[in-house]
Amino acid sequence: MLHGTRSTTAPLDWNSRLRLFGHTGRPRSDIRERLVPPFPEPGTRLWERVGLGPEPAYRVARAMEWVGPLLVALLAGAMRFWRLDRPHELAFDETYYAKDAWSLLRFGYEGTWPDRKIADPQVLADPQVITLTDTGSFVAHPPMGKWVIALGEWMFGLEPLGWRFMPAVLGTLSVLMLCRIGRRLFRSTFLGCLAGALLAVDGLHFVMSRTALLDLIVMFFVLAAFGCLLIDRDHARARLAAALPVGEDGRVRPDRDTGDRAGTGWRPWRLAAGVCLGLAASTKWNGLYFLVFFVMLTLLWDVGARRVAGASRPYRAVLRKDLGFSVLSLVPVAVVTYVVTWTGWFLSDDGYGRHWADGRGGAWSWIPAPLRGFWHYEAGVYRFNVGLDASHTYESNPWSWLVLGRPVLVSYQSPEPGEAGCHAITGCSQTILALGTPMLWWSACGALVYLLFRWALRRDWRAGAVLCAVGAGYLPWFLYQDRTTFSFYAVVFVPYLCLAVAMTLGALLGPPGASPDRRARGAMVAGALVLLIAWNFIYFFPIYTAQTIPYPDWRVRMWLDTWI
Repeated sequence: MLHGTRSTTAPLDWNSRLRLFGHTGRPRSDIRERLVPPFPEPGTRLWERVGLGPEPAYRVARAMEWVGPLLVALLAGAMRFWRLDRPHELAFDETYYAKDAWSLLRFGYEGTWPDRKIADPQVLADPQVITLTDTGSFVAHPPMGKWVIALGEWMFGLEPLGWRFMPAVLGTLSVLMLCRIGRRLFRSTFLGCLAGALLAVDGLHFVMSRTALLDLIVMFFVLAAFGCLLIDRDHARARLAAALPVGEDGRVRPDRDTGDRAGTGWRPWRLAAGVCLGLAASTKWNGLYFLVFFVMLTLLWDVGARRVAGASRPYRAVLRKDLGFSVLSLVPVAVVTYVVTWTGWFLSDDGYGRHWADGRGGAWSWIPAPLRGFWHYEAGVYRFNVGLDASHTYESNPWSWLVLGRPVLVSYQSPEPGEAGCHAITGCSQTILALGTPMLWWSACGALVYLLFRWALRRDWRAGAVLCAVGAGYLPWFLYQDRTTFSFYAVVFVPYLCLAVAMTLGALLGPPGASPDRRARGAMVAGALVLLIAWNFIYFFPIYTAQTIPYPDWRVRMWLDTWI
């Protein structure tokens, strides 16, 4: 080119520049596959290697979509139900929820028990003495979780197996659900089962599955809602894909009119999610935060679906076509579910504050007295919960939860030599420590950083969904810096930490088209981490299950001084 002349050659675009370095780009997929990515066909290589023919190998591989999750859940259940009646005590806050659950069975509302120093030994005595009266008692949490605990007491009585039975059932079912949720989220049975297996060997989830507290029950209902919303997402996007016109070449392409105007039909799974979120909030009020976060999440999913379908203004399309039903199918359904769980209180005469509004006038007198009494009761519960600032030995700030800064001691006994199977001259310990499996939680901290990268810079909706659920269970607690809080509240977002680790390990394994060497290296690293997590759970198993171990063996497991 001569000096002083101007080139008329157009500059290369970014894709053209990448092609100079051998980048060919991804093949354009059918828009239907972008809206609803298909589940890959199950691999049969393993089953063919053990001698099965192609047809039987395919059937076995397809069956593993359910057999795999069921086997993981079976393992989780076997661990959770092992010696479930030990220790024979009302451990930690079981003293409140186990007895309130029994009261719900008797009266339909929470009655009054004597002081725990009197009532607990009587409940545990043989013969048992129950000193429950029908005078209504003020309680800090809604009744649903206690109704769940009461189901086990109805089957087995007011004893440790009775009040711990249903948390163990829900803990086991949550492992099964997470396997299936992970499969739908990642389109991989292996990664789904991996996430479920990680949940099965998490110490915090394990301990809370064997203790009659409310937080595990909140976790179960929230996880069920998350699964329902994932199914709803797939079904709604499939209907949107079906409405798109097919071109002459048989391919489906984005269509502006369809993206802007097409409806997504009846969405029963979103209604089911609303019921589950109402049950979560009816167990503990922190379930309400999941309702807020999940409403926003589903609306953003709808925006993404309409953008892919070709909508010119996807946000406006969602406002016109999806917002109303999304909110109505979640928020009012959750509210109605919440109120219904108080039916026992409404039908009673002696429930706490049941007749507070009877005969009272005022501007709100047109509202039925039971509803005004209910509102007054709930206002008192709110004031109690936000004002709870009593000092506790095992309280912890949310800043320390992810790194397991201060786990909660649920139960501790120190038998002397010759007692309770103790043969050590130094004495022994029997401990239940609500401690997450350290290798899993510390790995999850790194996995969350990776998911932030995937969501912020790669627009990976799966990472965004997991982060949303973690945020709903974790971030609101930072609003209550002066409130007494405990690290076991974090059990509500443990499943999503497991999903985060599983997604990260999937990335380590490499994409489907990766070379065998790349796959092998990734499998070595991922396998080593999974084995380390499993070993870590086994190592801490004695202090999750109140086994009698020598005092030095207990002390060496206290990796941090703040765990004591």
